[in-house]
Amino acid sequence: MEPTATGPATAASPPPPGTPLPDGPASLVAPGIAGLLGGLPRRRGVAAPAAAATGPVAAAAQERAPRSRPWHVLPSPTRTPFTFTYAVVLALTSLFAAVADQGLVHMLYRESSTDVAHLVRTPVLVLVASALWVAGGVLSPYMLAFVLVLSGLERRIGGARAACVFLAGHVLATLATEVPVGLAVLFGHLPGSSLHRLDYGISFGVATSTAALAGLLTPWLRRSLLALTAGTLLDDLIAYRDPMTNWGHVIALAIGVAAWPLVRRWAHHRA
Repeated sequence: MEPTATGPATAASPPPPGTPLPDGPASLVAPGIAGLLGGLPRRRGVAAPAAAATGPVAAAAQERAPRSRPWHVLPSPTRTPFTFTYAVVLALTSLFAAVADQGLVHMLYRESSTDVAHLVRTPVLVLVASALWVAGGVLSPYMLAFVLVLSGLERRIGGARAACVFLAGHVLATLATEVPVGLAVLFGHLPGSSLHRLDYGISFGVATSTAALAGLLTPWLRRSLLALTAGTLLDDLIAYRDPMTNWGHVIALAIGVAAWPLVRRWAHHRA
């Protein structure tokens, strides 16, 4: 019961022995004890009574607080517009590749390939076109990784910056693998046929985005995600089925790790 403003103040009777002291503000403690405790800092982790979740202001704050839902990891047109739009484009191109004439599809793959011959003639066109296809179709592991990783990264740093991270991995890892091939052919260490190869897809960008996202997670999640991703990529490299592409994946992962200071700064500003 709150004290009334009428009548003389009466001394409160002391609690019986063994009764725990109230854990409240100093105004509810005896005046002498309150004077001694007035200069002491509050216990860490104990919220002040004034900050209790009451009143319209607290209700509005609770209404604005983000609520975690399982489907929030998926892209949406409002929360992650870049990832959502890009995923729709990839789904459409994968559907086209599944139902169209395979000769036409193979021709489009070949014209979109980021091999040395195409990079010398139309570098911007093939770098963009190669990122419009998913090797293995919409049900491939790279598509699943794209949806989960890009949406998580976009929620933390924004759509434009997530796009920059993805494109940086896609472009830089492509150049890091194709430029040495061009130089090797130029100096006679590789045959001229090495200038023409089928190389397309989103895997370099996904690898870079995965490493960049890991830099924004807690240490345990960061180590787990990096260990799983690096182990998979190194296993492919050891198998030596497509060494150039496999080396490109490792380089793309390293690019994402190198971007940690930048993506952390972006995430801090966005928060």
